[in-house]
Amino acid sequence: MAQTTSLHCRVVEGKDLPAKDVSGSSDPYCLLKVDNEVVARTATVWRSLNPFWGEEYTLRLPLGFQRLAVYVLDEDTVGQDDVIGKISLSREQILSEPRGIDGWLSLAPVEPDEEVQGEIHVELRVPQRRGPRALRCRLVEARDLAPRDLSGTSDPFARVSCCGRTLETAVVKKTRFPRWDEVLEFELPAGELGEAALSVEVWDWDIVGKNDFLGRVEFPLDAVCKAPTKGWFPLLPFPSAAEDAGGRLGALRLKVQLVEDRVLPATYYQPLIELLVESIFHPGEPEDVTPLAILEEVSSLESQQDVATKLVKIFLGQGLAVPFLDYLIVRELARTTDPNTLFRSNSLASKSMEQFMKVVGMPYLHEVLKPIVDRIFEEKKYVELDPCKMELSCSRRISFKGSLSEAQVRESSLELLKGYLGDIIEAIVGSVDKCPLVMRVAFKQLRQRVEERFPSAEHEEVRYISISGFLFLRFFAPAILTPKLFNLREQHADPRTSRTLLLLAKALQSIGNLGLQLEQGKEQWMAPLRSFLLPRVARVEAFLDSLAAVEGAGGERAAAGGGGPRPPAPPIKEGYLHARDAPGLCPLPRFDFQKRYFQLSAEALRYGESPQRQAGGCIAVRRIRAAERVDAGAFQHPHTMQVVAQDGGGQLRTTYLRCKSGPELQQWLGAIRAASAANEHLLPTCHRGAFRGARWTCCLQPAPHAPGCSRTHAAVALGAWSDPLDPAAAAQRLFGHLRRAGAALRQPAAAEGPEGSAALEPPGSRQARTPAGPAGRLLAVIRDLELAHEAFARREAAAGPPPPR
Repeated sequence: MAQTTSLHCRVVEGKDLPAKDVSGSSDPYCLLKVDNEVVARTATVWRSLNPFWGEEYTLRLPLGFQRLAVYVLDEDTVGQDDVIGKISLSREQILSEPRGIDGWLSLAPVEPDEEVQGEIHVELRVPQRRGPRALRCRLVEARDLAPRDLSGTSDPFARVSCCGRTLETAVVKKTRFPRWDEVLEFELPAGELGEAALSVEVWDWDIVGKNDFLGRVEFPLDAVCKAPTKGWFPLLPFPSAAEDAGGRLGALRLKVQLVEDRVLPATYYQPLIELLVESIFHPGEPEDVTPLAILEEVSSLESQQDVATKLVKIFLGQGLAVPFLDYLIVRELARTTDPNTLFRSNSLASKSMEQFMKVVGMPYLHEVLKPIVDRIFEEKKYVELDPCKMELSCSRRISFKGSLSEAQVRESSLELLKGYLGDIIEAIVGSVDKCPLVMRVAFKQLRQRVEERFPSAEHEEVRYISISGFLFLRFFAPAILTPKLFNLREQHADPRTSRTLLLLAKALQSIGNLGLQLEQGKEQWMAPLRSFLLPRVARVEAFLDSLAAVEGAGGERAAAGGGGPRPPAPPIKEGYLHARDAPGLCPLPRFDFQKRYFQLSAEALRYGESPQRQAGGCIAVRRIRAAERVDAGAFQHPHTMQVVAQDGGGQLRTTYLRCKSGPELQQWLGAIRAASAANEHLLPTCHRGAFRGARWTCCLQPAPHAPGCSRTHAAVALGAWSDPLDPAAAAQRLFGHLRRAGAALRQPAAAEGPEGSAALEPPGSRQARTPAGPAGRLLAVIRDLELAHEAFARREAAAGPPPPR
């Protein structure tokens, strides 16, 4: 049974941050750390004390993780970035809120002595012998300690205190991975030990000044006397005595939810999946009760987005995405009386269609919009139509007559907007053949259902708005507004470019509404664009006609994953990196990196001199054993990672990749880890340095094949729209939502009469009766899954805990 921990974290915005730049502002970004491992980095919001990020992450984590920390930093082009503050949440704090943490949290100051990291390997036992009791403390080694010296390393030693006595180990110079292997012995007093504890502290020795604290861990003596204690233990900071910052560092608005699942083998979820699939094959009338309709009914508003996401993944995995969407659309249309409100609410049908477009259509979106978005970012033109926000001094044009007038700025802005909009519209209306077939089939089915529901001539425009409402208002326009959230850019736009994107998104929304809402409401200053946009509405309608013109049912079968050869796997991530191969474990030169174009798919990581020439090398994803950071001192570069893979002969080979920035490093690490997460024989440890000068630069071991000194983080990865479909994991999440529905699910079962009520009885008492109603059958499946989980839990308990790392 697979065990998964998912942490859903949305970094929404900040407020009242302190100014760190001489301009009186800051350039804030956030780092997300899990147990001191950096797992994600938001984009930088330039020149803002009230930044908006809106970035959402799904982090796949090991089951035993301890703490999530979100750091806010100010980016500086020269020197180190300034730390503004942090928010630290323990696993227990997050789990204490079943629906997750959602709100404003005040930033706390970052104290250097509290910023510890790493683990220590300790063995404690009290030998059975005559005479006074003695505690033997064996300090084996430590790993991933914080660097405290300018060299990027430390000079660590351990200090052990017990029963009023303190002993120290030797100092190991210039390493973050010290190995002491020393035994320290303490005499224990007779009688009860009470709350006495043994304290192990790790320090960095300095020849000048005071030593630097690296972390500590405590062990209750009562527990050690009862049974030996050994293993790796995370180092913790000193208990904080710092006063609250009193809000002077500002606050972050976060949404954090922890989901711990134990996923059964896929066969256990097949009855639940079959019940849901049955709903779309035998739907009956739109108002009829089906298992899928019951799931929609009992889902809370907070869980509806997750339910929609998991249903889309399940039905995509079954090759039935189009019939699933059609089922939801028919039910939504049956509840709609005014075509002007069609799909405007955040219903399960709207959310499912939106998620479907993201999963299926993201490569299409990138192909259509990315060249234009890149050009807007590079040109950084000043564009403004609103007189209340117009700054006449912002124009780059030079005039000997003084500042430009408001009319001149408006005219210049109109020309720029028309140029950008013209290119965007041309790219969209010319993209029919680029749109994925399954999307086109879904749009065709959507149009057909809308025409059946609103056949009169006065509602003729609904056939277009039903498609454009999704494609333009929920897909193209949001991507133009915030390209970072759709992976079109690595950074958020600066304030000037952000304003340009906002105006373009507004105009694109009006095109999606066929020009019906242009210049309405308070934004009369958008009226000058009307004469430019209205003539293009006809071209957009022709584009929507062509998009939905899919021939016959054969296209639907192909779109649903029918016969024929499978197309090559689409790239998950691609781009230029600097690479250095390490054949075997030979000594490495420090700066011998070459620029190569890398392309990662679900099958392989390929690289060559350019996108057109991919013959340089190939690493099969199934052979990847680890993807980890490399210490900055190994190659004198702060953004280097390594991919360790097994060749055909069973030998491990390491490829070092140098990224141009921290965010790029995070993205590549997350993508490679996600693609290889299911691999067998993943390495538990690796070296964070390079083998050079007859030793490893990280742990100083002289043997080239010495075991790794740092644990790997294969379980830590970012989820993304491009993740492989996992119907079992998706079904487990739906099972969790149905269980939490509780009484809301039992009510329709009881209403079905004796057959439905049979599902509410204990399993042994209902063997002779099979619940006939959909609610009763759904409850029976849920109960069977509960029993399966209980059986697996008993089996795990009988097998005992896993051995220590």
